[in-house]
Amino acid sequence: MEKQLYQWALEAQQKAYAPYSHFRVGVCLQASNGEYFSGCNIENASYGLTLCAEAIALGCMVMQGPHRIQAVAIVSDADDFCPPCGGYRQRLSEFANPDTVFFLFNQAGQQKKISMQALFPFPFNKNFLGDV
Repeated sequence: MEKQLYQWALEAQQKAYAPYSHFRVGVCLQASNGEYFSGCNIENASYGLTLCAEAIALGCMVMQGPHRIQAVAIVSDADDFCPPCGGYRQRLSEFANPDTVFFLFNQAGQQKKISMQALFPFPFNKNFLGDV
């Protein structure tokens, strides 16, 4: 599983549009039904309009129907491991379980494995909304 996730995240990273930062990110999500969804970052000259790789992959997954994430691979140009930013930890937590596995890969292909729970221990979730 993690080799396939890595390969597809790496392929997505190579398609990234990052002419300003030159920081390419690729993501591959494995849904609970076994399907894979990948995405890359797409920069914009107006930085606030940049789309993160996680956004593309998550949107693809939701559009196809599966709504639970089993595993995630993130590949970046960084020397260190690059986790999702705080905003995307929150967004991903909507579709992940505490034991959802994240495989973070640096540019050398080294891997770090971490759970959603360890990555984002206190997400805001539906329990805070009461009867809405």
